[in-house]
Amino acid sequence: LLATWGVSLALQQAFRTIFGASNVPIATPWYLMGNTTWHDIIFAYNRVFVSGLAAVVVVGTWLLLTRTRFGLYIRAVTQNRRMAACMGVPTGVTDAMAFALGAGIAGLGGVAISQFTNVGPDMGGAYIVDSFMVVVVGGVGQLAGAVIASFGLGVISKFLEGWAGAVIAK
Repeated sequence: LLATWGVSLALQQAFRTIFGASNVPIATPWYLMGNTTWHDIIFAYNRVFVSGLAAVVVVGTWLLLTRTRFGLYIRAVTQNRRMAACMGVPTGVTDAMAFALGAGIAGLGGVAISQFTNVGPDMGGAYIVDSFMVVVVGGVGQLAGAVIASFGLGVISKFLEGWAGAVIAK
């Protein structure tokens, strides 16, 4: 996690140097504009879409990890790399494909966040602490743990924000 964060800081500075530090607004598509009300609760269409996208990605990732040969390879390499290699699992290819999968999911996360904020070199910086907490609380390599931890930490932080303020809640 710390190495990834360090690489992200280097990449942020590289993008600032090459492209400049100004943020770029992303226009929300017409079909995601507006909101609807249900029992005095207002639901913005773009937030509902992002929630649905997150649910689809989580279910798709779970299906990929539990129902495919590629998921079996990832689980095998994660649990015991040497034994997986002895059984014929191409560990290097599996590592590369798992990295590509993670990068793709991170890209989808960036697309989702662009509905709430401007796009810039440091647009995900506000979420890095929350991401670390979810991984630590949920457990490395545990998809269900990450989902439960993200819901739990999100609900707890929102309750604490109302009581103690956003900075102390974080």
